[in-house]
Amino acid sequence: MTGRMTRRYPLTSYLTGAVAARAGDEMSGPALLLAGFALSGSAAEASSLLAAVTVAAAAGGPVIGALLDSASRPGRLLAAALLLYAAGVTGVLAALGRLPFALTLLIAVVTGLLGPALSGGWTAQLPRVVPGGRLPRANALDAMSFGVASLAGPALAGTVAEIAGASAAVGVSAALIALAMPAAWSLPRRETRAGVRAEGGAARGHDTGGASVGGTAAPGPRASGATARERAARHVAGRVGAVRDVAGRLTAGIRVVARSPLLGRATLTSVICCVAQGVFTACVPLLGERAFGSAGRGALLFACAALSALVANALFARYADAAAPDGIVRAGALAQGAGFALAALAGGGPTVLVAAAVVVGAGEGPQLTALFAVRHREAPAELRGQVFTTGASLKITGFAAGAALAGPLAARSLTAALTAAAALAVASVLAPARLPSDGAGSGPAGTAPGDPAPHGSASARPPSDGTPKGAP
Repeated sequence: MTGRMTRRYPLTSYLTGAVAARAGDEMSGPALLLAGFALSGSAAEASSLLAAVTVAAAAGGPVIGALLDSASRPGRLLAAALLLYAAGVTGVLAALGRLPFALTLLIAVVTGLLGPALSGGWTAQLPRVVPGGRLPRANALDAMSFGVASLAGPALAGTVAEIAGASAAVGVSAALIALAMPAAWSLPRRETRAGVRAEGGAARGHDTGGASVGGTAAPGPRASGATARERAARHVAGRVGAVRDVAGRLTAGIRVVARSPLLGRATLTSVICCVAQGVFTACVPLLGERAFGSAGRGALLFACAALSALVANALFARYADAAAPDGIVRAGALAQGAGFALAALAGGGPTVLVAAAVVVGAGEGPQLTALFAVRHREAPAELRGQVFTTGASLKITGFAAGAALAGPLAARSLTAALTAAAALAVASVLAPARLPSDGAGSGPAGTAPGDPAPHGSASARPPSDGTPKGAP
């Protein structure tokens, strides 16, 4: 039944929904920034609003991933997240100028918690949409949707704001996100295995007649004669076990990333690259002022990078089956480092700056595609949502940290800030093969010490030198 549903769901529906949701997301940031400045008259408040929406994603990613991984119909949960995100963006607009700014920021933070659903939450569903043989090309097309969104979102925000006002731009961004709901709602259901269902029933005590406490069945026949103290102790133990189970689910994605050599290396490389991209972003207004005569015109560099990433991904999609994604992640980092270094040496020349942005995009686009391929290949199927949303959270946080830390440095020396961005991107290639984990001697990725590796997960294979073994 599941296989038939998967075949009936067209990839075009997936990509259409992904582009709409991500374009709305990319549009919402600039639109809220413009609306915040227009309604409050304060650049500081406007930037604080954007930061609140962005930084909150770090906390929301693991939670959203855990919910998607446990849902039998993750598409419906994703559709609900889209609806709430669109409502939250609209709520921020409604609160601006009417409610205390602190309360408006709180609404923005709560809205931002859902941000990873629009990026990693979508991509984690891709293996249920296309068969394994078509996954590499579909993965490249999915990564291209980010390029399309990053081009269309900000441009649409500026155009609508210029024609109808910043508030209208926020409304259009919310509408785009809501338009993706039907595509999300109809995503294929999760495949279930009879063994997993039977195990779940046993864990609930259905096979013994007793309650399960921390994975151990409580005695059924003797339970009726238990004293009040024994019943209270079992109740407390059950509560503790439930809390531990929730905590374990929320950190499972982080443990998979930390204990899988290939996934850990790719994740760390991409996060450090995002820090470098944040540094570059902080420099763009000053670069625009120096090279193009206006800070606002510096956005041209973003458009050049996004267009370059889109073209590079279109070319990469043709050879995605043959390329080793682990190497592409590192090669993309080196290309971005070269672009940042070129910008540092540009001396304010607009032509060289545009060329630098093109080089950055040419590295960023294929790197994203390759990163998705590594995640699809290495993440256990039952934890794929958490791995994608956790990875998205880490990257968003890295980007925000880079932009925040680079501001003072860029104000003093643009060359120093851009050189730092180049150094970070190049250094990311030297990311270790295994991230620090929560205990030496731990088991394979995503498992506790002594537990067997999940079937089909990357942890079931011995570590390699980075070359993928077999198809994703």
